[in-house]
Amino acid sequence: MLTFVFLIIIIFCIIVLTTQFKLHPFLTLLLAAILMGLLSGLDLNTLVTALTDGFGNTLKSIGIVIACGTVIGTFLERSGGARKMAATILRRVGERKAPLAMTITGFFVSIPVFCDSGFVILSALNKALSKRTGISLAVLAVALGTGLYATHVFVPPTPGPLAAAATIEADLGLIIFWGLIVAIPAAAAGLLWALFFARRFVIFPDDLTEQPATEQAESQPGAILAFAPLVIPIILIALKSLAEYPTVPLGKGIFCQIVRFIGHPVIALMIGVFLAFTLKRRSASASYLDWVGTGLQNAGVIILITGAGGAFGNVLRTTDLGENLGRMLSYWQISIFLPFVIAAILKTAQGSSTVAIITTAALISPLLSPLGLATPLAKAFTVLAIGAGSMTVSHVNDSYFWVVAQFSNLDTATALRCHTLATLVQGVVGMLTIAILFWVLV
Repeated sequence: MLTFVFLIIIIFCIIVLTTQFKLHPFLTLLLAAILMGLLSGLDLNTLVTALTDGFGNTLKSIGIVIACGTVIGTFLERSGGARKMAATILRRVGERKAPLAMTITGFFVSIPVFCDSGFVILSALNKALSKRTGISLAVLAVALGTGLYATHVFVPPTPGPLAAAATIEADLGLIIFWGLIVAIPAAAAGLLWALFFARRFVIFPDDLTEQPATEQAESQPGAILAFAPLVIPIILIALKSLAEYPTVPLGKGIFCQIVRFIGHPVIALMIGVFLAFTLKRRSASASYLDWVGTGLQNAGVIILITGAGGAFGNVLRTTDLGENLGRMLSYWQISIFLPFVIAAILKTAQGSSTVAIITTAALISPLLSPLGLATPLAKAFTVLAIGAGSMTVSHVNDSYFWVVAQFSNLDTATALRCHTLATLVQGVVGMLTIAILFWVLV
């Protein structure tokens, strides 16, 4: 029971420090790690060593990947590449199926771009579609918002799943593959909520001046260029996982070695960065250096929080907390549901999905073996279960909630009914999908 009490104290401290004292998650996680070490009776030198080793080892494996992924997202935002992806999908699906088109657009855009930024970028298109088609803005807002949210928590190179993969030492290719599969029913659940619940709220945009279609087209890159920085790295990472499959389907020769090299997340994402460079028009006033610098600034915060999460996890592994708590929880037979529950509590309490993912991964990493989650596939599903919890639920303490509400003319009560309940449905559907796959495959 003392072990369980320690865990409750740590979670409570994290919630209070981030919500009441507004302390940055980087410092919160470091303080939580130090407190955990002191409560567990670690020698002070051992505690400091565990803290610094955990920080360094985590960033060694994931720091470059997060930086490259954020740079790709910045280029997609600023070049108009994200809007081009939306226009391409909308043209294929048709304006009368605008909610479906916006869900699909959000699904793809949010893989490299933060969901908050993605919604801001595409909100003007949402309003224009509402005006042209007569579809309530509430429907389109939920369709886009839940589409963005699905891949934001499940599919790397979004920083949250990337950080969890590093902390848990899970295979990135497996997470991408199964994350895309799990994200589909989660996005579909959000779309259905938009179509059958949000439609009862009749909301239309205020008068807006649309940018002329010709001007829009001139300011955007081509469709192939827009999709390439996102799709090609994912394909390369997936091929690497295929090459390393026990049956060696790609053989053991030079081709396999090349695939394993260019499919390493660091190399694949660097290739994505150079593909993203093609999105920038030479006539644009900002330089490549400006856009890369902006991306790296955005990445810096995520990298530091990720490193702090790694330090926290390493301190937990150094203590006997993981072993004792895992032994106790193993009797409850909750296995894959524990990461979901912890992430959902942290998400609901403090608002940030990324912080919830990183913190939960650090808490869960010492418990993998006792919970029967130590195999490569089980680790991948653990990361996804954390992702499902981190979307349950988005409400008033979440910046994304206010982005969706303010850019879609939704008052707070309507946003709670439409957006917040949609994220609850998404999280539950995502977790049920993960549980079924886990029981069948693991």
